[in-house]
Amino acid sequence: MTEGARFCLQCGGALALLALQEDGGERTRLRCPACGWTHWNNPTPVLAAVIECSDQGGRVLLARNAAWTGRMFALITGFMEAGETPQEGIAREIAEETALEVESLDLIGVYDFQRMNQVIIAYHAVAHGEVRLSPELVEHRMFDLPDLRCWRAGTGYALADWLKSRGYEPQFIELPPRP
Repeated sequence: MTEGARFCLQCGGALALLALQEDGGERTRLRCPACGWTHWNNPTPVLAAVIECSDQGGRVLLARNAAWTGRMFALITGFMEAGETPQEGIAREIAEETALEVESLDLIGVYDFQRMNQVIIAYHAVAHGEVRLSPELVEHRMFDLPDLRCWRAGTGYALADWLKSRGYEPQFIELPPRP
């Protein structure tokens, strides 16, 4: 639930898992018994993009993260920075990770990803240029829409919704179990 949070950011005391009465009823939260500071553990906003490459006949770019052990290809994702809008953030992430220039962005939807304590804000991006991957990505592929496969988690639902909006019935694959 709160992996990594052990000490109070205000006084440095050890946090304790406590049942607290809140407006919506009782909730269990990490709180500092010494000063009362609460670790809220709110979800992190993550940005994602289905990138349609205008100079590749509308094919979709998926990439493989350098940290992944398998050969899974996924949407371009990244964290929103303080002071930027979600649209500015995903355009920045696309430029940083692929060197592509975004022509247009349209919101696909917002998706709950509780396993990672994230909220995913997904966009359809039309972009162009020569793909040059950042060091966090090791490989990319261009896919025709009928060849795209979705996973039943996080950004997979965004890809499925986008495919439906284009008249394609999404095909789902199962992800390997987490170690």
